[in-house]
Amino acid sequence: MYAENELLFPPYVIPRLARARGESWRALIERVTSLPPDDPEVLALSLLMIRLDGCLTCETDSYRAMRGCSACALQTLHRFKGTDQDLLGRYQKALQDVQAYLIVHPLTPPIEAPQQAFAA
Repeated sequence: MYAENELLFPPYVIPRLARARGESWRALIERVTSLPPDDPEVLALSLLMIRLDGCLTCETDSYRAMRGCSACALQTLHRFKGTDQDLLGRYQKALQDVQAYLIVHPLTPPIEAPQQAFAA
């Protein structure tokens, strides 16, 4: 019944945003797409989209949620009245916010199971 939707903007949608704006936006998306999902730049782009899309007020039974995160994000970027430079400035602000958060709350490395746990 529902399209692909999440509670917050998911990183797997990022590559789909490359052609939504101009060349500088595309360059940002291509750079961020090449990074691991827990990289501060990926987190910052997700934070930017959460802020632009209004993910915090999205309800699972709303029209935009039923359309899915990808469609919502593309529509938001197409309707954005500012320039690509405005978007990149908002991205820089999101990156600063992520970096400030990570100073206080560093990411912990994933826990790896010992190899002998798999031997059976």
